[in-house]
Amino acid sequence: MSRSVVVITAGLSQPSSTRLLADQLAAAVTTAVGGRGEAVEIEVIELRELAADLATTVTTGGLPTPAVAAAREKVSRADGLIAVTPVFASSYSGLFKMFVDVLDTDALNGMPVVIAATAGTARHSLMLDYAMRPLFTYLRAVVVPTGVFAATEDFGSTGLTERVRRAAGELAALVVAAPSGVGGFLPDAEPRRRTSGNSLGAVTPFSELLAGHTGSRE
Repeated sequence: MSRSVVVITAGLSQPSSTRLLADQLAAAVTTAVGGRGEAVEIEVIELRELAADLATTVTTGGLPTPAVAAAREKVSRADGLIAVTPVFASSYSGLFKMFVDVLDTDALNGMPVVIAATAGTARHSLMLDYAMRPLFTYLRAVVVPTGVFAATEDFGSTGLTERVRRAAGELAALVVAAPSGVGGFLPDAEPRRRTSGNSLGAVTPFSELLAGHTGSRE
């Protein structure tokens, strides 16, 4: 069976340390899943390339552009997620948050997620736990215990390599164990399926919503 893992990377430069860390995590996850007897397909969403589409989406009532709709579909159909952002003002970047904001509220139900971040100094390392982990917990994702933070001096160190391997192993264990596309790790009696939000149901015209309304609060 082949699994799908989507990588979200919010680096702004080309190349970027954020993309470098994302690629290291993706390679480690590929190895870890392969070690459990399954194949994995890695899909990378480079948010820098979606910046204009994201701005258009959030300023036009949330109607996604084709590029944003495709990205949302990839995320909701994935078996696992690797989310990597640079640190700006002690938190995730605005571009990263803008993408998360356009995801459907059920896009990450029970999805195993590795959170990771890059910064110029280790002083920002706690942002994984006070910013990123609560964000994905709110979205009902299952965040693996090991978060991966990399300051500039960490690249090439054995410590970073070990954290990457440990986080990848934790993600691989959940991805292989989980039923595809279902919030199987949530405590709900009937886990909710993941949805992209791209397929909308019938919309009731505003005039019909107001029909019979007198304007009275009674």
